Amino acid sequence: MRLTLYTDYSLRVLLYLANKEDELVTISELADFFKISRNHLVKVVHNLGLSGYILTTRGRNGGLKLARPAKNILIGEVVRSTEPDFDLLECFNPATDQCVITRTCSLKSVIFNAQAAFLGELDRYTLADMAKAPKKVLPAFKSIPIVQH
Repeated sequence: MRLTLYTDYSLRVLLYLANKEDELVTISELADFFKISRNHLVKVVHNLGLSGYILTTRGRNGGLKLARPAKNILIGEVVRSTEPDFDLLECFNPATDQCVITRTCSLKSVIFNAQAAFLGELDRYTLADMAKAPKKVLPAFKSIPIVQH
């Protein structure tokens, strides 16, 4: 399974805002920090605002901030809202399923359960967990240096 770049950018924006707490942050600041196209971030920020994750204030003293506390934003929730679909197999979508073994195939349930476990693991962590304690969350990667962007 691979998450889209859109989801990656969405998570980065939210993590940055979580670390800034109630400060207003500009799209230009985010683009400079992450070395990401401002145009891409405009789309990401717009949709994060529509989804209720961030508040945007227009104008000279405007900017972005989280719409609710980071401890109330589940990583799994964000991933579900930013990914276009989770049809890992053709047979996951009845409207497009052309597989001739769908009725007898047991692989579908295995893949579906794996996907549910993946999203379930993401649901165990909040944005606050990710923003403040990466070493606690990822103990298996102690030997790998965690780079703060």
